[in-house]
Amino acid sequence: MILKGNELMKKTRVRSTLARATMLASLLSGVVLTLQGCPLVVIGAMGGAVGGGTLVATDRRTLGAQTEDREIQVKAKSRIGESLPDQAHVSVTVFNRRVLLTGEVPSDQWKQKAEEVVRGINNVNSIVNELAIQGASSLSSRTNDAYLESRVKGAMVGEKDMRANFYKVVCERDTVYLMGLVTRDEGTAGANVAAQVPGVAQVVKVFQYIKPEDAQALSAAAASGASAPVVTPIDSDNPTVGAVPDSSVSSKPLDGQSAAPVVNSPVHPGNPAPAAK
Repeated sequence: MILKGNELMKKTRVRSTLARATMLASLLSGVVLTLQGCPLVVIGAMGGAVGGGTLVATDRRTLGAQTEDREIQVKAKSRIGESLPDQAHVSVTVFNRRVLLTGEVPSDQWKQKAEEVVRGINNVNSIVNELAIQGASSLSSRTNDAYLESRVKGAMVGEKDMRANFYKVVCERDTVYLMGLVTRDEGTAGANVAAQVPGVAQVVKVFQYIKPEDAQALSAAAASGASAPVVTPIDSDNPTVGAVPDSSVSSKPLDGQSAAPVVNSPVHPGNPAPAAK
């Protein structure tokens, strides 16, 4: 009877350990596939059994910018929902006070209206209006977009020497939009990976470029736990960028598909906060 009791206790402990391991693996898998530049720290359970116990994802935005991005996104979604007709389908993505509008609207009037609404929100530095003038996309199209987003993120995670959390990935009607504070080399590398994912029709770069030395300073601050320094994107004084092909993307894609074309985003000025005196 004592032996059977001990065996039962051992089996119970094994089942408990396996359950905890499964839960942890699921959590970490979800973290890897949803990294989009958000600050994140996951502490390993089970006595540090996974990779030394800690997975840290850094964010190059300051805490102030992260907070304002969330506030801008909530306000923009609410105000656009109140101002545009029900036929409109508008998605709002914000990174470092740059607002990306994707989706569909019935007419150019409503496309401009959506941008006008966003420009009325304080601290919006710039706006990228990628709204299409057409009927709202179908549920199956949006489901496929979510799948492509996960494929692009997974491809970035699997790429050697690439920090996937430096990129914010948005997909709309098979077009992938990439946001983030990156160097030009990092931007090219990220676009290159996204362009090779089967099913991606086009890659649009919505990056804010920073100097390599600024990128190193941000990485050093993250490694030491210090606050991220304020970095001014090098393209901030030239708010309008033409949509032109990027000849630097030349790698062969998966499954024999031709690499998706890569273009820069047309960026419009927003309603930035006044400069501190």
